[in-house]
Amino acid sequence: MNAERKTERQRRDAETQRFAEKIMTTVIHGEGLGKRYRRGVRVDPGLRHLLDRFMRDPLAVLRRPSYETFWALKDVSLEVKEGEVLGLIGRNGAGKTTLLKVLSRITRPTEGWAQIRGSVRSLLEVGTGFHPELTGRENTFLSGAILGMSKREIARKFDEIVAFAEIDEFIDTPVKHYSSGMYVRLAFAVAAHLEPEILLVDEVLAVGDIAFQKKCLGKMDDVARRGRTIIFVSHNVNAVASLCSSAMVLADGKVVFCSNNVQEALRLYLSSPNSAHTVDLSNHPGRVGDHAILQRVTIYDESGEPSSAILPGSNVTIDIKMQPRDLISMPRVSIGVNSTRGERLFAIGTHIGGNHIPNMEGPSTVRVRFRMPPLVAGQYRLDIGFYDRAGMSLDAVHGAAYMDVLKDDYISMVEEHSHYLGHIMVPSAWTSTQDTGERGSELMSARDSSVQGNNA
Repeated sequence: MNAERKTERQRRDAETQRFAEKIMTTVIHGEGLGKRYRRGVRVDPGLRHLLDRFMRDPLAVLRRPSYETFWALKDVSLEVKEGEVLGLIGRNGAGKTTLLKVLSRITRPTEGWAQIRGSVRSLLEVGTGFHPELTGRENTFLSGAILGMSKREIARKFDEIVAFAEIDEFIDTPVKHYSSGMYVRLAFAVAAHLEPEILLVDEVLAVGDIAFQKKCLGKMDDVARRGRTIIFVSHNVNAVASLCSSAMVLADGKVVFCSNNVQEALRLYLSSPNSAHTVDLSNHPGRVGDHAILQRVTIYDESGEPSSAILPGSNVTIDIKMQPRDLISMPRVSIGVNSTRGERLFAIGTHIGGNHIPNMEGPSTVRVRFRMPPLVAGQYRLDIGFYDRAGMSLDAVHGAAYMDVLKDDYISMVEEHSHYLGHIMVPSAWTSTQDTGERGSELMSARDSSVQGNNA
């Protein structure tokens, strides 16, 4: 009996310990979060307009206005651990920014609750948390004070913040005179360098130029490595793949997927309806020629699902719907894959390492299947061409579709050094051995004897 009680007590103690560990490591916990808004709410027009309305229709003033409501968030639950980098992805209007505003206490949820442990810094839109009349220097110290940092701590980081933002000459200028780029550079520099325990970042980085975006991504990667917790909202799938340890997909204000499998989350996001995996080419602005034979292109990933998110080294299938006006004997079809800078990386075609297709007349679908080379993660452009058997162009569309090649497991990409990577990632195995003095002497002796033999 005593043994059973001891076992039961140990079990309860173990459960209590697991619960305590969960509470200690969970820094963001939300249950059933929902936010409802009223659509078409009128702004108070003032007393004069109210009197005019009363004169036209006295009863209208007494009627209760009817408003249409919609849920920007509905029944969203999440749990973010300390040191976790959560990627929040979804289409425009999915509820990503609303969720960040609820978590950062900018807006109250209509239903549900959220608990956050630790200091929070949110960067949701340009200028959030800055006073326009204060200078960049004053706003930096104000933001640090809001985060609970001492003046000495902020001063220690101040030069590093200014150098990162690259606004040395304007640090003592009121921020209301800053351009949007200067504003966001300083806002991000303050948010990242003052190192709050939790950092909430929206798609605000899109305001900066490409160099600054890479700089910010590198800094966030550095912040994440130091064990800080980040919720990162972005439409840049490769930034999410590189930075995030988990991902949540939102659609119409609801969670449709949440997991540590970031690649699966990105695949689901990019295979959703109205995604870029299917493109109508009938009136495409990149058409070169007078006849719209190429009608539609659809990209499928290795699992056979429509998706423009492709893993390097995986199988890709592309369907091209066509509508030639006349009988085309032994037509040629080609697809060129280019970088966003317009560099041709490789091409495939019926006459380029492929096989001939039979005669074509009327509506038809051409399907090609190939293995994606180990390209560096990024976005790539597809140019599609259609020719007769002699190689005369009948229709061509430049930039017909785009593919996002995702970060694979063996690729460890550092954004700030990405310009050194080229376009192809070649897996390689490296080893290191410590050479001893004795071994070095043997090699030298062998080399010397070889030289003497050659001289002889």
